[in-house]
Amino acid sequence: MGKRFELIVFDWDGTLMDSTGAIVASIQAAARDLGIEPPSDERAHHIIGLGLIDALRHALPDLPAERYQDVALRYRQHYMARDQDLLLFEGAEALIEELAAAGHYLAVATGKTRKGLDRAFAVSGLGPRFHASRCADECHSKPHPQMLEELMDEFGVAPEATLMIGDTTHDLLMARNAGVAALGVAYGAHPRDSLEAESPLYCAANVAQLAAWLRERA
Repeated sequence: MGKRFELIVFDWDGTLMDSTGAIVASIQAAARDLGIEPPSDERAHHIIGLGLIDALRHALPDLPAERYQDVALRYRQHYMARDQDLLLFEGAEALIEELAAAGHYLAVATGKTRKGLDRAFAVSGLGPRFHASRCADECHSKPHPQMLEELMDEFGVAPEATLMIGDTTHDLLMARNAGVAALGVAYGAHPRDSLEAESPLYCAANVAQLAAWLRERA
């Protein structure tokens, strides 16, 4: 049976790497450093996956725009202090190895900066398995479709042969805006009911379920 999806695109944080808790804590700590009321856990979880400045606009909507860069700097300091300790979700490395061996093009579309993703690639060791990637400082932030459109153009793959996998509604909306299919993962930043409201092909409770679906249907 031939591959249904030639190109499989993953989000990073909350999809492959168990980093959502660190992101939330770092955003809240950055706000406290600057004497700003930190966002709630729910609000901080919701903005994961967006580019950092867009995320801060949503997380701290009453903050004057000229202060976003100060918060972003403090956020990066807090996050980088702990990112060496972050781990891939159990089974994520094996899943990527299996998909690569099956001949899929693999890519990442993330709210991280290029510097941040390169660091995550190095820490995790997964970088060489991906054929391409797009970051929020290179493209419009999710849910704009630019990241997916550029990746499809790079490989000459049609939307109907492309699959986006992510843990947030931002990922699923980006897929919809690009005209590609999507899978949700309910073990990351956004709750299952929010993901299912965007009608993904499937919503996996863990990496094992995600791998089983991909093995059978991708």
